[in-house]
Amino acid sequence: MDARRIEADTWVLVFHKGDDPVSLLEGFAREQGLTAASFTAIGAFRGAVLGYFDRDRREYDEIPVEEQVEVLSLLGDVAVGEGEPKVHAHAVLGRRDGSTVGGHLLRGEVWPTLELVLRAAPAHLRKRRDPETGLALIDLSA
Repeated sequence: MDARRIEADTWVLVFHKGDDPVSLLEGFAREQGLTAASFTAIGAFRGAVLGYFDRDRREYDEIPVEEQVEVLSLLGDVAVGEGEPKVHAHAVLGRRDGSTVGGHLLRGEVWPTLELVLRAAPAHLRKRRDPETGLALIDLSA
């Protein structure tokens, strides 16, 4: 992954073949000391694992995507959870036949590229574990 700051609060990150954008973006946020940010991205994956939250089981059902797909839309945020920057991302992926699959991005393997614009927010955002769902959700009162 390569990164370039284009404004005081904005970076462009270019992910390369084989990169996992979730883990690399969390590492980048940690290195930059980011506590709140939003991002958008487009590109392609060789494969990915999406998630759909099962509210009864309080965990994600995995949706494996085992084919080359276009990243039609990748949107998300970065906030601090358990003392570390955490990425929360949703993706819509386009298949060869024009159909799509979408969900929470658990992991992906970039191929050939993923171009992401990251904007830091001027505030600190914290996540707290919601007792009802078990999910780490942004807590605006923190």
